[in-house]
Amino acid sequence: MPAKSRFTRLDAFTKTVDEARVRTTSGGIVTIASLLVVLYLAWGEWADYRRIAVHPELIVDKGRGEKMEIHLNITFPRIPCELLTLDVMDVSGEQQTGVMHGVNKVRLESADKGGGIIDIKALDLHSGDKAVHLDPEYCGECYGATAPSTAQKPGCCNTCDEVREAYASKSWAFGRGENVEQCEREHYGERLDAQRSEGCRIEGGLRVNKVVGNFHIAPGRSFNNGNMHMHDLNNFYNSPLPSGHVFTHKIHSLRFGPQLPDDVVAKLGGKSTPWTNHHLNPLDNTEQTATEPGHNFMYFVKVVPTSYLPLGWEKSKYLGSRANENADLGAYGKGTDGSVETHQYSVTSHHRSLSGGNGATEGHKERLHAYGGIPGVFVSYDISPMKIINREERTKSLAGFLTGLCAIVGGTLTVAAAIDRGLYEGNARLKKLHAKNS
Repeated sequence: MPAKSRFTRLDAFTKTVDEARVRTTSGGIVTIASLLVVLYLAWGEWADYRRIAVHPELIVDKGRGEKMEIHLNITFPRIPCELLTLDVMDVSGEQQTGVMHGVNKVRLESADKGGGIIDIKALDLHSGDKAVHLDPEYCGECYGATAPSTAQKPGCCNTCDEVREAYASKSWAFGRGENVEQCEREHYGERLDAQRSEGCRIEGGLRVNKVVGNFHIAPGRSFNNGNMHMHDLNNFYNSPLPSGHVFTHKIHSLRFGPQLPDDVVAKLGGKSTPWTNHHLNPLDNTEQTATEPGHNFMYFVKVVPTSYLPLGWEKSKYLGSRANENADLGAYGKGTDGSVETHQYSVTSHHRSLSGGNGATEGHKERLHAYGGIPGVFVSYDISPMKIINREERTKSLAGFLTGLCAIVGGTLTVAAAIDRGLYEGNARLKKLHAKNS
């Protein structure tokens, strides 16, 4: 026997010699079964350790002076692009009329012809024919209005669009441009009539202040008359089409902020993950039908700021907002570490006829509808003061995994030893009873 060391008396795992051990068939079976149980439970513990869960957290949004992106894709099958204007305004007093950047208008064939795409161009309602063919000394008349500041030649209205802009600055209705030399030269009225039966799809993104505001798509050029925001509805209502133009529309998609990457959606696509609800934008694939030109559709949206923090975000010194105002449209709110600053929203909708009346047809005679207004689609958004942070975390730490693994091995072997001891004692007693009876 080897010499005893000073640690011998501390040994808690006393041994027995092989001659004192009894090996049985039942013991071998229990050993194999316990080994399989240990492997199965250890695999489950490893899978649980590798599983990533999303933990939502609700805090007060302390961001200041941030922007927000609105991404939209809306089809109007019975209104030509020439008549549609997209405007944005908010409570800070900022207005974007005839949005020029980041949005396209897609001319569509009439629904009777299949609604195919005719042409795509930027939604720049303030641009027009540059009139490069005109005499360099030419200075077009503005017909009593003031030449716009965006005119190609200061103090002149050389194009039909510049005359329209000058009229809008005076809050004058423009119509088809009859007796306006620039519009007759550019055949504005003929081009408008040629597009009357077309549809239009407006798609793209806007970057707005993160405050209460609204954006709307309405007919005619917009202008301000005092504190009133107005549109030139002359060409919209004076349509040569028997049925006129109506604001029947389909919202293919409407979201506030960037969309989560596809790999994140695939990773977190289970029903038990709370983050999947974020991808259900309530207005996606919404269709509304209008039966008359004078109809107004309103959507009241409550926007909730939402952050997504992937595993390992702590290493990137996350500061709360990944919004870079110099980022391209669509990249705003996306961090280099995979974090995303976006928004989810809830919505209620309402529509009414601009001709007024009561709700007798709906069974509510006491309900009165206001008279007048601007036809179109209006989306009013409000910003919640609360913010949701969805944080990726492992369900177990490494220490927890090792602790669980030790518990599985120790617990399984303890239970297996008890079962083996019971089988051995039971078998021994049966043998004694059998020997006594024989």
